[in-house]
Amino acid sequence: MLDYKAINKKFWDHKVPYHVESDFYQMNEFLDGKNVLKPVELNLLSDIKGKSILHLQCHFGLDSLSLARMGAKVTGIDLSPKAIEKAEEINKKLGLDAQFHCCDIYETREYVTETFDIVFTSFGTIGWLPDLDQWAHVIKQSLKPNGKLVFVEFHPVVWMFDYDFTSIAYSYFKGDAIVENSEGTYADRNAPIKNTEISWNHHLSEVFQALSKKGMTVKHFEEYNYSPHNCFKDMIETKPGEYMIEKEQGNLPLMYSIIASPE
Repeated sequence: MLDYKAINKKFWDHKVPYHVESDFYQMNEFLDGKNVLKPVELNLLSDIKGKSILHLQCHFGLDSLSLARMGAKVTGIDLSPKAIEKAEEINKKLGLDAQFHCCDIYETREYVTETFDIVFTSFGTIGWLPDLDQWAHVIKQSLKPNGKLVFVEFHPVVWMFDYDFTSIAYSYFKGDAIVENSEGTYADRNAPIKNTEISWNHHLSEVFQALSKKGMTVKHFEEYNYSPHNCFKDMIETKPGEYMIEKEQGNLPLMYSIIASPE
């Protein structure tokens, strides 16, 4: 059996330097004070000043540090040592007080023992995880009794398609691990890197059932026909900050959001 953690850790380590330098992540604008969180995330989070937030799968920390700039006490975790190293570097450079830990998401509670007002995770996260029951368990164990999960993710319908969005290549429902060899990265398609990646598709009922089984109640659920990230092939900007697949404008759900709280 392939060691998905080791393979994906290498995959993300290789991406970090190219992501940091890419226009996609807007590093220069961020350093100049830009909040890089998207409107959908900000609307769901609402006023977070003084709140404690655990950010799961935080990559190299720009979203975490945007939350810290908004007045939250933030802890970020990520599998990639290179990503966490960069997050800590930026945190120190800006004089912020976010905390970062390099660990597998399923091991979060071994590194982070406190509980939080909010667990936050967004865009391109759960597809790297084989077991959503464990994911939901980490969330439940990390929340205060009156806390909440704020979750925004690409819609599972997106992951059914091939790279060109011309045909169905994968099942909507979770099956075996998907092992792919990739070149470049969504933030820089010309980046001179080649990697193996291992992922899983997770249909919506699997997400809901995982949260429910761990004692979480969904308070909000919404689907959207656009993405705030221009990260798939042949996307066009239909409104400022809203992107759709050109050939399927408005016909596909591209993301969804959930707010859930302990029962």
